Amino acid sequence: MNDLMAEFERVRRTAGEDGDAKLVELRRGYPASAEEVWDALTDAERIARWFLPISGDLRPGGRFQLEGNAGGDIRECDPPRRLLVTWEFGGQASILSVDLAPSEEGTELALRHAVAEDDHWAKFGPGAVGVGWDLGLLGLALHLETGEKAVEDADAFIRSPDGLEFMRASAQAWGDAHVATGGAGAKEAAERTRAAYTPNA
Repeated sequence: MNDLMAEFERVRRTAGEDGDAKLVELRRGYPASAEEVWDALTDAERIARWFLPISGDLRPGGRFQLEGNAGGDIRECDPPRRLLVTWEFGGQASILSVDLAPSEEGTELALRHAVAEDDHWAKFGPGAVGVGWDLGLLGLALHLETGEKAVEDADAFIRSPDGLEFMRASAQAWGDAHVATGGAGAKEAAERTRAAYTPNA
């Protein structure tokens, strides 16, 4: 678990606003070139090794679909620097962008997800999407380290003691980010997020 928590602590999390939308942002460095990180983010075969199987027309103007999860339109694709897509899930559409920049470590990734201020946000706050992205960036780190599948059984991982501890820490960190914005009910939203991801823990 120490290695997973070390990965967790490498992420900088902020919550805020982007116009009328609520914004979650995650930033972290990877010891890899921008080209290598970009390939892991955009190659269908590699995406399945650290996130989910993906299908569709994976080019600007095309549509993608993640197995059992979100789909959307590819709005911007500027290799190896910027990807911007719509993120359509559960009848809601939001905007997701990923920007890569050189850093001392190799490459800094900045992921921004702008979502509507709806009932889901009111209940869970930034953890509503932030915990999932924490898991995604962990998967990407594990994949970049080995080139292999991040975990053999993602469902088993999220039910494992290490997975549950990781998600509890993530819910708390997003609660802290929410508190920093002055968001009303931030601590309660963080607890609801923790309970949603770790209901029996």
